[in-house]
Amino acid sequence: MTITPALVQNRLDSLAKPPGSLGRLEALAVELAVAQGTCTPVTRPRRLVLFAGDHGVVAQGVTPWPQAVTTAMVVTILSGRASSTALAAAHGVDVRVVDAGIAQPPAGPFPPHYRAAPVAPGTADFATGPAMTPAQFDSAWELGADEAMSAVAAGFRLLIAGEMGIGNTTASACITHALTGVDADTATGSGAGADVAMREHKRAIVQQAVARLGSARDKAALAAIAGFEIVAMAGFYAAGAAEGAVLLLDGYVTTAAALIAEKLAPGTARAMIAGHRSAEPGHGAALAHLGLTPILDWQMRLGEGTGALTALPLLDSAAALLCDIATLTEVMGE
Repeated sequence: MTITPALVQNRLDSLAKPPGSLGRLEALAVELAVAQGTCTPVTRPRRLVLFAGDHGVVAQGVTPWPQAVTTAMVVTILSGRASSTALAAAHGVDVRVVDAGIAQPPAGPFPPHYRAAPVAPGTADFATGPAMTPAQFDSAWELGADEAMSAVAAGFRLLIAGEMGIGNTTASACITHALTGVDADTATGSGAGADVAMREHKRAIVQQAVARLGSARDKAALAAIAGFEIVAMAGFYAAGAAEGAVLLLDGYVTTAAALIAEKLAPGTARAMIAGHRSAEPGHGAALAHLGLTPILDWQMRLGEGTGALTALPLLDSAAALLCDIATLTEVMGE
């Protein structure tokens, strides 16, 4: 049976409550049921896979943070003391960390939930040439796809991708500009703290990088402007959707990956739910292009999966509506 929004809404309207009385939560329940293909969806067990990678475009001065912060934050995440791991622990989320291409990888020994599988030690500077080769794009995509297939094989039903990579909002702005058609000014935000002058410099680099692509929007074009962790997340989404998992999106960078996934594996977006809309100005345009309505709009912009993790209890509540409430017929004894 095909699970349609109308079918799920009929189920919600049959429950022991006035129709529509739970407002947006009911709409979220419809989204979840359709994404999972069942009127009795589940949100557990769930896994966050956090992909890390460095970006050569940092050399252009697009961020106030040095590239070494990527490595330092990965170490913090692995210690369980990061924002993402604190929220994951609070909401019962399994966590894995994947090095998709860190310039200076952390020193071992590594915990079991860490995977060191870098495509290369960071992308090239896309302000001066392609960020990666098509072959490297394929390797990053396969890395993410393997993580999704392994998660589903292990029984995880809901997947979240997180990211860590200084400079990755610049790559995300390029991807959003290229795939949605929104202008470079809208696509380019302040990221992790760029001031007005730095943001304008960043915008110019984004505009020039996408202009060099011409009309091409194929894999080779996307390889020229993306990041290893972004492409890995795109592969993660495409494979996760193909395996029947629900995909809970985080912020701007993960949604840029979602744009790539939908472009190269059409239909992937049907499995997606948007956890939140971030403070980055291009994020709303990216979500609209995918046809997604964010659960939260709290001006979050940290990344690491934190926005999706914050929205997760509402997704649990949406599942409870469909699975745990008696029908009006049952209540009335008919």
